[in-house]
Amino acid sequence: MPKVTVDGQEIEVPDGATVLQACELAGKEIPRFCYHERLSIAGNCRMCLVEVKPGPPKPQASCALPATEGQEIRTDSQMVKTAREGVMEFLLINHPLDCPICDQGGECDLQDQSMMYGRGATRYTANKRAVSEKYMGPLIKTIMTRCIHCTRCVRFSEEIAGVDEIGALGRGEDMQITTYLEQAAEHELSANVIDLCPVGALTSRPYAFEARPWELKKTLSIDVSDAIGANIRLDSRGREVMRALPRNNDDVNEEWISDKARYQVDGLQRRRLDSVWIRKDGTLQKAGWDEAFAAIAAAQPGKSIAAIAGDLVDCETMFAAKALLSAMGSDLLEGRQTGMAYDVSNLAAVNFNSTLAGIETADAILILGSHIRWEAPLVNVRLRKAAKRGAKIFIAGPRWETTFPAEFLGEDLGFLNDVPQALSEAMTGAERPAIIMGGAGLAAGALAPALKLVEQFGLIKDGWNGFNVLHMAASRMGGLMLGYAQAGGIADVADAKPKVLLALGADEVDFTNFGDSLKVYIGHHGDKGAHAADIILPAASYAEKDGTYVNTEGRVQFAEKAVFAPGDAREDWTILRALADTLGVELGFDSFAQLQSAMIAQVPALGEEGLADLGALPKPDAKAKAQGSISAYPIKDFYLTNPIARASAVMQRCTAELLHGEEILEAAE
Repeated sequence: MPKVTVDGQEIEVPDGATVLQACELAGKEIPRFCYHERLSIAGNCRMCLVEVKPGPPKPQASCALPATEGQEIRTDSQMVKTAREGVMEFLLINHPLDCPICDQGGECDLQDQSMMYGRGATRYTANKRAVSEKYMGPLIKTIMTRCIHCTRCVRFSEEIAGVDEIGALGRGEDMQITTYLEQAAEHELSANVIDLCPVGALTSRPYAFEARPWELKKTLSIDVSDAIGANIRLDSRGREVMRALPRNNDDVNEEWISDKARYQVDGLQRRRLDSVWIRKDGTLQKAGWDEAFAAIAAAQPGKSIAAIAGDLVDCETMFAAKALLSAMGSDLLEGRQTGMAYDVSNLAAVNFNSTLAGIETADAILILGSHIRWEAPLVNVRLRKAAKRGAKIFIAGPRWETTFPAEFLGEDLGFLNDVPQALSEAMTGAERPAIIMGGAGLAAGALAPALKLVEQFGLIKDGWNGFNVLHMAASRMGGLMLGYAQAGGIADVADAKPKVLLALGADEVDFTNFGDSLKVYIGHHGDKGAHAADIILPAASYAEKDGTYVNTEGRVQFAEKAVFAPGDAREDWTILRALADTLGVELGFDSFAQLQSAMIAQVPALGEEGLADLGALPKPDAKAKAQGSISAYPIKDFYLTNPIARASAVMQRCTAELLHGEEILEAAE
């Protein structure tokens, strides 16, 4: 490891580190626009200039210069100060003075660095260059006259997303950043370029002119649009969530989030349930809490009560419902709304055991029944990294447009019984082989046959477990840990013909199977579940309550309450606690803290943030045979997978324009 001196301080830096990284290790702030830790080095903004000896007597770009033994680096000399002022002056020559009306104002790198490193005056009197606007779809607003050609957006699209949609045309003063033929950016991570843009050239179209950063309350939360559990920050003003932004977490989402996670939040204000409703004479009519609770008690459920958990529910809500059913003498709990009935006697067999960060290091991967781009865009990013490192990737199921080289094995699951030679050679010869099973694979009954491949391919080695199941619901792993699973799936619940069915935000259930049950919907949106309900009890969304979520790799994470629920809506656990009083049973908790303590006492893993220990994989069933085929994937529309997204005007526009090719006309047109 080479030793370098930074402003008189000698430090040791890792092999291969750049001068910029060496300076940061020494605690020095180096301004930059084009450099980003997760992108390739471009070296084209020249803002990161430093003085280096031995070397030419001129400033050098620290982002592209390797740190070598014996270097003396100066970040505070007069030469460096003058050079940075000159670079900033050139950057600002054509930049418009839009700060008062620019959405980037208050969180703009150019604004901050011009104050810190600029001259404080301009000498430019000629006409400024102007660039025509580019259309990048319903999510990204462009004002390309502000662009400083850092190319971060270009490198993100090519390297991270794997979709070559943004590029540069022309040279010098005529250079412009644009999409291909000025079409919308059509991929699931497109809006991350907004966070990357160091100026106001790419900003958020739905959020335009809505708020300034200093007006917003910032709350740490967890994304519930899929099972990855991306770390997000909810920015709110008053009782409204204005936007969702990614937080850094190298183990989960790095610093990216999907477009759905970012933009479904406007759905939190639309189609909300804010009153109690009871179905009378075939129509829903407004009612009070006491009347609704009395109607449930009048059904005299006794032991004949069941609960189905929806995809967005937190662990505390599920535990409160479980406690209520347990007090009533029932264990009819289910969370797999669409009817799947895979074996959950061993949770390690339905967990993403390689971890999200670990799957990057796999060198042979079999994807079994998963459209990963739609089911987990952030896992797709990890698979691109694995492919770049040379991993061979095979996919079983209908074809979809991948962003990495992959070989499709067809839709027939029979190959699990007689493994093709190419797949067998790749997996057995790999140091870190992995299988990723998606929802379509679970639904087709491929779990048991796939477990036989663990020994055949050597998926378990020292420090490596390559058997993974990729869930799609934010509540799934937490629900399984809390026992929300029947041996025969939701069919067992339907066969029991419960007098009362509690639907905890369950919107994907076929309620025709529960025609004789009193259907009580406890949720936050007027979606499919509310339409089928006999009684609606308005509850809080993920942004309106504290809650614990477990992602698909068994990682326990906590989300904080950002805003209050609208109208008469209440936090789910308080509704269940009040219902218990009406039904005459004791739950053992009267506060959220007591509820959490009781939940952790029953499932200790839910009390420790981080990866839960789910034990070892079960021994495979030697008699298990794969049958049938995977003819389709569960997600038909990436943008409309949950009640919040379906209520979102932005998501509706995305699906119309990006998936169905409809032309969206502006009001003036």
